[in-house]
Amino acid sequence: MANYVGISPTTPKCVPTDLPILENHPLFIRDYNLCIGCTRCIRACRDLRGIEALGFVYDEKGQAQVGTLGPTIEDSGCKFCTACVEVCPTGALMDKSVRPGKKEEDIVPCKEACPAHIDVPGYLRLIAQGKRDEANAVIREKVPLPGILGRVCIHPCEDVCRRGEVNEPVSICALKRYAADGEKGLWKKNVKAGNDTGKKVAIVGAGPAGLTAAFYLRKQGYAVTIFDGHAELGGMMRYGIPSYRLPKDILDKEINEILDLGVEFRPNQTLGRDVTLDQIKNDGFDAVFLGVGAQLSRRIPLEGSDLPDVLWGVDFLRQVAEGEDIHLKNRIIVVGGGNVAVDVALSAMRCGANDVTMVCLEGREEMPAHEWEIQGVLDEGVRLMTSWGPHKIVSENGQITSMELVHCVSVFDDQCVFNPSFDDSKEKIEGDQVVLAIGQASDLKFLEDKSQISVDKGLIVVDEDTLETGMKGVYAGGDVAAVPGAIIHAIAAGRKAASSIDEALGGTGDIEEVLFERDAPDQHIGRDEGFASWPREKIPELELKARHQGFQEVALGYDDEQAIKEARRCLQCDLRLYLESNPSPPEKTLIFNEENINQVPEDEGVFQLYDDEKKVISIKGTGTLRQSLLEALDDYENAAWFDFEEDKMYSQRESELIQQYLQEHGEMPGGGDDDLDDLF
Repeated sequence: MANYVGISPTTPKCVPTDLPILENHPLFIRDYNLCIGCTRCIRACRDLRGIEALGFVYDEKGQAQVGTLGPTIEDSGCKFCTACVEVCPTGALMDKSVRPGKKEEDIVPCKEACPAHIDVPGYLRLIAQGKRDEANAVIREKVPLPGILGRVCIHPCEDVCRRGEVNEPVSICALKRYAADGEKGLWKKNVKAGNDTGKKVAIVGAGPAGLTAAFYLRKQGYAVTIFDGHAELGGMMRYGIPSYRLPKDILDKEINEILDLGVEFRPNQTLGRDVTLDQIKNDGFDAVFLGVGAQLSRRIPLEGSDLPDVLWGVDFLRQVAEGEDIHLKNRIIVVGGGNVAVDVALSAMRCGANDVTMVCLEGREEMPAHEWEIQGVLDEGVRLMTSWGPHKIVSENGQITSMELVHCVSVFDDQCVFNPSFDDSKEKIEGDQVVLAIGQASDLKFLEDKSQISVDKGLIVVDEDTLETGMKGVYAGGDVAAVPGAIIHAIAAGRKAASSIDEALGGTGDIEEVLFERDAPDQHIGRDEGFASWPREKIPELELKARHQGFQEVALGYDDEQAIKEARRCLQCDLRLYLESNPSPPEKTLIFNEENINQVPEDEGVFQLYDDEKKVISIKGTGTLRQSLLEALDDYENAAWFDFEEDKMYSQRESELIQQYLQEHGEMPGGGDDDLDDLF
């Protein structure tokens, strides 16, 4: 290995010992037994990255070895860029979680986890440099709704952020919002609708999937028309997400930027009632995308659920969004453990309820709502009862008085299928109104009984790669074709559908774009003391006492100083992808000619001769290397290459080389001819 790497001959030889293997570092393992002191890691850390966390140190026995310059890797100033791992040739430094063949996905997992594959390190780096508008342009290369996502995205990127293994993940979602809220229009300079193709595409549903598909198809040159059953665009973003999470002005701004490209909107057009799929196709549309979402409340049979004071989650949120005058009673029971139930509970508090209790089948750690949403509910004073299910709604004279609950011992069966089981424990909680928020469903009544579009478990069946349904030219995506997910999943589906439709209508299917030209990032990131312990920057929020006075936005967002500080916490994992692979060792063989032979020292050693295919034809030890090679130049007409080693014990070394050749090839060098004088 030392010969392969080409380290100095004066480097001490590796002596196998029982040295420690350090596995407690974030991101990588260090095995001191495999270190050959080549100093590649030191040079990468010092010269390439400008961090200087590694160097030669002395162990407890006074032996010099490569190690951290502080007591721990964190104290040494390590920024966990793992450049040292990339350049290590022996495995002394090894990644903990990079799979073979999955290097890019595992080294930059934030980008891979994002359904739209936004260049997360790229825009965080720009924010850290104070380039807010440029960061927004990078985000918009993949999504048309960055300000919306920056507020309501479930941010799977943060779940896999490698900074989380050091202390806390980077606040990627909040930084997306920061970039979007500060945009000055840089991204628009490179956004243009393509040449008119003469073809038309209908988008049914104005939610995130439909809006995204419309955005990219219009830019490809198609005439795009959006049909929706509501008076305004946005789908569940407008009618299902309360404005304390997603203000309507942000929603309107980003939707209008899509319409400004020349997208037509036909409101109050409910599919199956006001317009049919056949009518749309007969109207000259060359393709149709169904992005109707899941806008119905899922129903369950429950005693008392037909009482006037029983509401359903999605319907309640829609009434709130449309500004209906909702008169809630004092004590509200919300049944459900998902994000819709959370929004219902918090909206109820803002609509005048004083006592709100959330009841769900799941234990706290199993709840489908995200942890930060659950914590927000608790912060605002909502009571949470986990592992309880509704048994019946109790009433007197048509007025709800309480709900009887039954204890849930498990939500899923042994096959991980939703199949709740209960014991005999029961409990009754008082309440005046009940809101059942137990899930969503798509309204598929527009599909005829003999439709070519298939449905399975309430979802439209689509081709996984193209999103085309069983009806040619009709595509579907988002919650209508997949288990209800999040806005980012719907956006990813809209992108995929736009690409597929473009290709089907004669285009290339390439919807990728560059809205901000950028060079390869600087490999020098510099040293920052205490970097490993930098805490996640807390997102400013509206005071608790002010939240129930209306639907003002709760999360207030970062200011410039906070955003730059948080963005600088990024490990910039993607920098490693710009490093070239470890170079191959220098070619040892030389062309077998007099000029090269005259450069060989007249010393003891061993030389090897090779033919044109670099197969060994002779191994010979000699006391005079140069003279013997000059003689061989006349004797071996088929020799094309040679190499040599200076060795005082050349007879031993040539024997070793011959044995090595025999073991590898099963014959003597030169094909095993009879004249072996040159070998001994």
